[in-house]
Amino acid sequence: MNNRIFLIRRLLGVIAIVFCAVTFVNAQDNKGKYLFHDAHFHLTNYIQEGIELEFYIDEIMGDSVGRSTIFGLPLQQQWSYRVTKDFAPTYYLDTDAPLYYYSFCDAYIAMAYLSLPKEKQARLDPMIIGFNVSDMYAVDHIKRVLKTFPGVFTGIGEFSIHKEFVSSKISGDVASFYDPALDRIFDFCAESGMLAILHNDIDNPFPKPGKPNYLTGMLDLVKRHPDATIVWSHLGLGRVVKPIEDMGHLFLEILEDPAYKNLYFDISWDETAKWLHSSDKSLAKTIEVISKYPDRFMFGTDNVAPEKQEKQMYVYHLYDPLWEGIGEENTYKVCIGNYEKLFGDSRANLRKWEEKNLK
Repeated sequence: MNNRIFLIRRLLGVIAIVFCAVTFVNAQDNKGKYLFHDAHFHLTNYIQEGIELEFYIDEIMGDSVGRSTIFGLPLQQQWSYRVTKDFAPTYYLDTDAPLYYYSFCDAYIAMAYLSLPKEKQARLDPMIIGFNVSDMYAVDHIKRVLKTFPGVFTGIGEFSIHKEFVSSKISGDVASFYDPALDRIFDFCAESGMLAILHNDIDNPFPKPGKPNYLTGMLDLVKRHPDATIVWSHLGLGRVVKPIEDMGHLFLEILEDPAYKNLYFDISWDETAKWLHSSDKSLAKTIEVISKYPDRFMFGTDNVAPEKQEKQMYVYHLYDPLWEGIGEENTYKVCIGNYEKLFGDSRANLRKWEEKNLK
């Protein structure tokens, strides 16, 4: 009897070892299947033109990008004949004519997503962006989109508060961190459990000496909404908006402070990579910060409707010195693992909210 029990236990031990080995191999295979998930991708541009969603999955994502956010741009560039006559602007710097919020972008993304087979839908995380952040009805737009297209969206964003050369061109009120309309949006993020991707420049394009203009407002927002998951795009940088003095030290203070535990960062955009490579000190400090807090950062391309996969790979490889500096394990977190956790949780939370509130 004792021999039989011994043999059974030994057999179970062998089975457990084999199971663990197979699980480990499968995990390693899956871990190396893709280079990255794209935490920041625009399907359409400032005149709401772009690429077909299936083309994006098959040709641009292909076998290199596993999952991807998809959102358009919430702003439409006006073509004013009085300003440019027959020249049709396609970018906000092409003309002095204003920008205006374009809400149909959410329906366009949703319909394109719903036209896909389920296995392709599973690789995408559509985001709601077609709302005016200075409008108290903005949160009603978000809820209306969820009600019209249940099961589609994962979160909201990328939307902007302060953005170089863009904010001043938008028709109507200027966005503000101290607008109750914005608080209503983040109250709903906390209620529904969905994440928000927010663009906010850390300072003016041509700042004066002293404390950066738009840092305090950003941090106040995060503190006011501790139950909302917030992703700060591009580390607060822009084409012209450069890193502030001692920015690495400042980010370490933010990451160490439990008051900002709900704040994450994406390092998307080739312009962000430009500042990363601006000096050896900048690269070294970025490596230090991300290595210490690898669970708080995500990679994205911030590309707008690229026609070739090479453009996606170009942005990814701009960060090669960073990947080398932070090591393989942390690179996996920044490029894949953190995306799966944050967007996976956000997607699941929204489905639960829809099930409870949209019957």
